[in-house]
Formats: sequence, structure tokens, C-alpha cells
Amino acid sequence: MSRFYHQMRDVVLGHSAIHNPYLDWFRTGDVSDPELRHFAIEFYNFTRFFPKILVSQLVNTEDELIADELTRVLYSELGEGSPHHRHELLYRKFLRSIGIDIHQALTQPMMPSTKAYIDGMEALYGSGNHAQALGASFGLENMAITMWDHLIPGLVALQQSSHPNMDTTYFTFHRELESTHEEAMEKAVAAMEEQATGSKNLSPEEGQDFHQGVTMVLDYLEGFWMGLEKQRSTPHQAGVV
Repeated sequence: MSRFYHQMRDVVLGHSAIHNPYLDWFRTGDVSDPELRHFAIEFYNFTRFFPKILVSQLVNTEDELIADELTRVLYSELGEGSPHHRHELLYRKFLRSIGIDIHQALTQPMMPSTKAYIDGMEALYGSGNHAQALGASFGLENMAITMWDHLIPGLVALQQSSHPNMDTTYFTFHRELESTHEEAMEKAVAAMEEQATGSKNLSPEEGQDFHQGVTMVLDYLEGFWMGLEKQRSTPHQAGVV
């Protein structure tokens, strides 16, 4: 792994997208049913739109070695050839297990902060700036383990205390899978560095664009979590049901 790779990993692992009051709170499991419901529906928007966002990156990627790694991530999201293992379907099972109707989850308007996150991701991943798009993908895949390690303990606590039928497969499955996504990003970065100059060094502009993609996607993600945090702090203003 290159020095640049490690530098970008440090950027990801130190970002407030995965170190924030909402995730710290959720990890405790001290979550009311309305708060759980609100989290579940807002996070569903990420789950259901993510394959579309990945496709927008894949079809705009010039380098075929990088496209190979992105294809592996997309193939994983779609169940690796098994429709019953499609990740969005696993999330639907989670929703049903806590009493949320799929139609409501699909049709409830997103919070503005959630929409900003989804729209921002789609713009980054589909950008013609390939270094920036790959940086965004790198940022998202490398933050994921830390995110799951906040969400899963909270869900397990809720399962034990008040939701014995909760299906957490979507979350635990992703936690187990995430190392393969990180590996795909490691290979994609190596391919980008190799193709850049033939000397395994990105140009200053490419490095800056990649770094910008990392920070932009994590800033959008932080906005998503802090939108939920603001709603949690003022539920009477957000119309929680």
C-alpha cells in the first residue's frame, strides 16, 4: 500500500462522518421507537439508491482495472447473482421486522439533509473527474466498518430490550463483507496510481482531486447524521410519528 493510500485512510478514519454525537448516542441503544423508525426510513434512502449511484460511477470510469473493482462492489450490492441476497432486500427485511411498511418507507419524503447526501453522492460518483469520483468511493468504503461498529451495538441492544424479532442481517452482513470492499478500493487506488504516470505517483492535481472526493462525500455523510441528530433533539419540530 502506498503512502498516499495511508494518508487518505487517515483522513477517512479521523472524519466527523464517523465520529459524531448521533452515532455515539445510537451505539448506546437508548433509542425510542419513533427515533428508531426515523433512522430506519432515512437510512433506507441510502440503501436503495446506492446501486444506482455505483452504476453512475462505473459507466463514467475510463480505466478498465478500476472499473473491474467497482464492478465487484456493485455485483456484491446486487447479491452476487442471487436476487434473494440483494442488499436492499435484506434491508426491507429489517424494516418489516420492526413494523415499518415498505410502501411508507418508499414514499415518505426525505429529510433535506438526507436528500443533500444522496444528491451529493450521485454528483460525485457520476462526475467526469475520475480521481474525485474514486476518492468519493474510497471515502465511503473505508468509513463503513467504523459506522457499522456504532450502529450494530445499538441495534443489538434494542433487539434484546424491546424488539426481539428485529432482523439485523443487513447490518451484520455488511460488517463482515466490508473488508472485501476496502480491498477493492485498495486495488482501484493502486491501478489509478499505476496508470497516472507509470511511476506509481499521482500528479498533484490528481491527488488533490482524489482528496477532495474523499472529504466531500464524508462531509455529505456527516450532514446526514447531523440532520438526524438535529431531528432527535427537536422531535416535535420534525413531525416524528
